[in-house]
Amino acid sequence: MVDIKTQNRRELPILTSMQLFLMTVGYAGVQVAFSVQTGNMGRIFQTLGTDPTKLGFFFILPPLAGMITQPLVGMFSDKTWIPKLGRRIPYLIGGCFVSLIVLLLLPNTGSFGFGYGSLTALWFGAVTVLFMDLSANVSMQPFKMIIPDMVNQSQTDKAWSLQNIWGSLGGVIAFMFPFILTTFGVPNTAARGVVPDSVKISFYVAAGILLLSTIFTLKNVKEYDPETLAYYHGFANADKKHESLLDILKHAPKVFWTLGIVEFFIWFGIPYMWTYSTGALSENIWGVSDPASAGYQAAGNWFGILQAVYSIVAIIVGLFFQKLNNSTRKGAFFLSLIAGGLGFLVVAYGHTHLTSFIGFVLIGIGWIAIISIPFTILTNALNGMHDGVYLGLFNCFICIPQIVASIASFAIFPAVGKSMAHMLAIAGVFLMIGGCLIFIVKEEK
Repeated sequence: MVDIKTQNRRELPILTSMQLFLMTVGYAGVQVAFSVQTGNMGRIFQTLGTDPTKLGFFFILPPLAGMITQPLVGMFSDKTWIPKLGRRIPYLIGGCFVSLIVLLLLPNTGSFGFGYGSLTALWFGAVTVLFMDLSANVSMQPFKMIIPDMVNQSQTDKAWSLQNIWGSLGGVIAFMFPFILTTFGVPNTAARGVVPDSVKISFYVAAGILLLSTIFTLKNVKEYDPETLAYYHGFANADKKHESLLDILKHAPKVFWTLGIVEFFIWFGIPYMWTYSTGALSENIWGVSDPASAGYQAAGNWFGILQAVYSIVAIIVGLFFQKLNNSTRKGAFFLSLIAGGLGFLVVAYGHTHLTSFIGFVLIGIGWIAIISIPFTILTNALNGMHDGVYLGLFNCFICIPQIVASIASFAIFPAVGKSMAHMLAIAGVFLMIGGCLIFIVKEEK
């Protein structure tokens, strides 16, 4: 605990590298759980017999869960303090508990005898995904909120980049699971309508890693108590009046809204990567579209490898992003998203393993910018009073475009000839538009 009586400045302390490590490394476990789901959702639902034209329905659920959950977690955790646990960590524990249950249920959806293509199987899978995303969002938010709570503004670029490096590492692990298990002889195909063992075991291992990371964070991260937090952020704890979400939103900094415009275009395209990549790779490289075929399941494994590729690239680029500052941040964002958009186009219209590999390298450059730079810009503009709420509400700018994109896919997918490759191209165009719009954002402190 910091002795606030001897502290002469109302400025968050400069943290050591070890403190930043302990604060951020647990995010890897949360991302393992989240990534094993996002990386296999399209594969699972097509294996269950979902009509490809209706895939967008299932991808409405994750952002809807995030849009509802994250602002509430922010609002309630801003007012929470439990001795020996903290204000954000209790929500991590609750989210972890529910996630563990769902990670064990989701890959077994096709094994309960519902039948291939049955509404019961699809609805069971959809509800399970909804709970998975509710719990995953509850688990992720504490890691995001601890940064503005405890990190000095001079270290926010480093903290966000470091957290997302660990998150990307978690993604690498999750995305590689099915491929590695298949290499060691675990079956990668199953009866029609049943998820392969390579995917099931991946979910089980992810559940174990999430549990360990939660226990590690609980033991090693000690949050500031309300008085210390109020002191560092320059407000009296008693001054924190009860305000509704609408009242807080009215006083949001301008950068909150301009970043929201940028986020809309970016996150309109991103869900198409998760939804259509396996199908596009299967058609472009293997020349098959039947989810029960060995070629399609091989494409699912290859998509996992490619996601690991973009995560590794994100880790490498993230090391350089730790050194960004006010004069270089937006330029780096613009160039990264142009690269990411071009990557989607390369994947969409390439027909070899090499072209898809190159495409996802470019996507990785864009990805680390997407998940780090906007949060740095936003948290630098916050004053500490309602940081949890603002970060939660900001997540709506990520969730709403995903919902819009999923609904729009019901019209767009048939309009482009039911070509999954064309859907990836659309994602690339929207990503580049988002990159260009970063210059409407004026950074604040």
